[in-house]
Amino acid sequence: MASRIITVFGATGAQGGGLARALLADPASGFTVRAVTRKPDSDAGRALAKAGAEVVAADLDDAASVQRAMNGAYGAFCVTNFWEHFSPGKELAQAGALADAAAKAGVQHVIWSTLEDTRSFFAADGKRMPVLMGKYNVPHFDAKGEANALFTSKVPTTLLYTSFYWDNLIHFGMGPKKGPDGVLAFTLPMADQRLSGIAAEDIGKCALGIFREGAVHVGASVGIAGEHLTGAQMAAELTKALGQTVRYNAVTPEQYRGFGFPGAEDLGNMFQFYAEFEDAFVKARPIEVARRLNPELQTFAAFLARHKDRIPLG
Repeated sequence: MASRIITVFGATGAQGGGLARALLADPASGFTVRAVTRKPDSDAGRALAKAGAEVVAADLDDAASVQRAMNGAYGAFCVTNFWEHFSPGKELAQAGALADAAAKAGVQHVIWSTLEDTRSFFAADGKRMPVLMGKYNVPHFDAKGEANALFTSKVPTTLLYTSFYWDNLIHFGMGPKKGPDGVLAFTLPMADQRLSGIAAEDIGKCALGIFREGAVHVGASVGIAGEHLTGAQMAAELTKALGQTVRYNAVTPEQYRGFGFPGAEDLGNMFQFYAEFEDAFVKARPIEVARRLNPELQTFAAFLARHKDRIPLG
């Protein structure tokens, strides 16, 4: 049987890159990689091409280019990046373009990387947390969750519910910072509640597991995490990995929202949602499911062992 094409959006990014590399590393899977990027001539794009991927150009704001990337594919991994533009409206429009193109191309299995619409847990009325951008509790969650129906109403879809990237400690400024006393502090507004986390590349590997298992996941929701850890537990693992004390600095969501960096209000609301709905969030992400899909699933300690030297220590 001829290899089936998986179109991977965001193929030079965190999630899509993990899937593209996992597909390329498994030539016996029966799938070939169509790696989608805005810049095929970038170093990352050329590296994928050299590894054997079909690298194509597309921009999620250009529906025609998205359609070309979908045509002829068996499956598609669809992901959007809110943090490029901070616009729920743009994220919804991009998701709609992806879903429409997949439907028109007759794609047989779409994985949509998503998160909960927190408004299904509580109204965006300002009673629990500040309303953001007019109608959202957590904009980068709510828009993805709202987009679920755009996919499930049009194409055979698996909703892949992701978790907090441990990579945020490297790239998003969330790593430990030195306090006035010189001791590193790891700051979260989570009190003693657990945070579901995962290495970003493991999301892609779990997606490959879903494609391998196939039709059983069409119409299903799959939640994944590498571990569920409290802030104190994460600080303890950071202490071991870095070889110096890392103290857990538990702040309130209000304090976090007031930190003033771009997206601080959104993230403050996100962490408040994680904490207040810990049981539901954790239950939706059973570790055994992620480990079955991806036997190489990393723990937080394993992630730190590989990446500790990349974490900026302020």
